[in-house]
Amino acid sequence: MLFGIFLVFYILTVLGNLLILMVIRINSHLHTPMYYFLTNLSFIDMWFSTVTVPKMLMTLVSPEGGAISFSSCVAQLYSFHFLGSTECFLYTVMSYDRYLAISYPLRYSSMMSGRVCALLAAGTWLTGSLHSAVQTLLTFHLPYCGPNQIQHYFCDAPPILKLACADTSANEMVIFVNIGVVASGCFLLIVLSYVSIVCSILRIRTSEGRHRAFQTCASHCIVVLCFFGPGLFIYLRPGSRDAVDGVVAVFYTVLTPLLNPVVYTLRNKEVKKALLKLKCESVFTRGK
Repeated sequence: MLFGIFLVFYILTVLGNLLILMVIRINSHLHTPMYYFLTNLSFIDMWFSTVTVPKMLMTLVSPEGGAISFSSCVAQLYSFHFLGSTECFLYTVMSYDRYLAISYPLRYSSMMSGRVCALLAAGTWLTGSLHSAVQTLLTFHLPYCGPNQIQHYFCDAPPILKLACADTSANEMVIFVNIGVVASGCFLLIVLSYVSIVCSILRIRTSEGRHRAFQTCASHCIVVLCFFGPGLFIYLRPGSRDAVDGVVAVFYTVLTPLLNPVVYTLRNKEVKKALLKLKCESVFTRGK
């Protein structure tokens, strides 16, 4: 039953994010900074789920299928933190983009040119890669000589460190501070952006304009809370409970990547119009 549920979630996640990528690419009206960053987010979510869920499905089918080599474990941990930290930085950039769009509507096009968007996106990927490299090196430079099973469904730093033969307190502290600084810093910047956004929205004279501005930011706020909440719970609290961590990890590795395309399509009128237009063109083409 679990295999069927997670398989459906995974297929919907991949198809949903692929659909967003296709719609944004095909529809010229969606070639704006907001949707440029949304394509990056959809691409990350698609692979973020792919890093962990297929291996989990193999484990559910057969216990032997859950075995993973040491090198594959290193690759999985690096990829997981690379995509996760890149998504964290991307949410921060997207909140800054919304701040500029609402606070400086007349200068927005010049401030968020194609070159600026490309540099911001490249910066998130590069910073995420460096952050993940630090996490991976800190985790795997230790000697491992204990049991070869972790109480988790994918390779992550906290459960792996429990298998080390050396003292891991220093590593745990550095990882705690590293993730804490990145996650807390990004979250603080997002909060500051939205405080400024709310102040700008309240200065809009018409109620229709205020409603449109709030609706534009609501989708981003929902996915930010769903992403940061479970991550902060697992990595920034003292102690660890394997069962609880596993349940929370399922939420942000399986459900959150699926939630993003649902939120951005069901709550976004422009995306829904583009999907409807694409459907109508498909029906018309078949009719001909």
